Amino acid sequence: MTSFAVIVTSYNYRGFIAEAIDSALAQTRAPAQVIVVDDGSTDGTPEFLRERYGDDARVTLLCGENGGQLVAFRRGVAAANADVLCFLDADDRWEPDYLAKIGELYDARRDVDFVFSDIQLFGDEQRRVAYAESAMDLGYTAISTYILTYWYGAPTSALSLRSDWARRALDLPEDVLKTWRLSADNCLVYGASVLGARKYFLPTASVGYRIHGNNGWWSTRGPTSTYFNRLRSRALVAHYARAAGIDDSCIDLAKLEYRTKPAPTWAEAKRYASICLRGDAPWWKRFERALAILANGFRKR
Repeated sequence: MTSFAVIVTSYNYRGFIAEAIDSALAQTRAPAQVIVVDDGSTDGTPEFLRERYGDDARVTLLCGENGGQLVAFRRGVAAANADVLCFLDADDRWEPDYLAKIGELYDARRDVDFVFSDIQLFGDEQRRVAYAESAMDLGYTAISTYILTYWYGAPTSALSLRSDWARRALDLPEDVLKTWRLSADNCLVYGASVLGARKYFLPTASVGYRIHGNNGWWSTRGPTSTYFNRLRSRALVAHYARAAGIDDSCIDLAKLEYRTKPAPTWAEAKRYASICLRGDAPWWKRFERALAILANGFRKR
């Protein structure tokens, strides 16, 4: 049976973190580890954690200097010893059946490397946010991510992946660590895709994403912020592509990557068709590949 380690990361979330940790401990399918990484909080969180969980053998506390979310991820992953690693932000929470639901999938599908879920917003906003309306085997996503910087994922608390993939995705040089102090879930999402993980979207209705202030990624941003965020993402994808040995010649394989998806959406078909229209192949060959993908996508609508 697949074992799970839960990595809870926190910075100055003393008022929220107990609810997050307790939700991990309350899972009907108990995790092998609950690893709590405090990233140098100054609001009394380390003292609170030691008082509340210091004698709880189920909880591993890692309280250190501030290094940013990505460094906290790496600390948690280094301490983990489980088949699958799940990430949980200190201001979020899970329903008790979350690990049981994703566990069934990991148990049954040894070929699936990365599972992400929908989220239920709570706090200052209430609604559901999901990649799709139903479960979806996304197959492999390296080429689509490399060419389009497409994000096959969810916020931190709805992400899980096999431990080897987490370690590979977070094996990053110092300059990248500095760039991605925050929004480090991008490293897990982009890294797993480009390095070759097979992805699966599984709606669980079990991940609570707390809205307080402007902590949602949909917060209003100006054009300058949007530009630099996308530029950083493109550079991150390029880093993983170099590590994987991927370059623009992979466009010729886009049709094959598309075929790894058992039931792609029409939007996915159009996405891959647009990729096939690029590259150095003769125009008629590019058109032929794109048309084949669109015909396949239309039949499956």
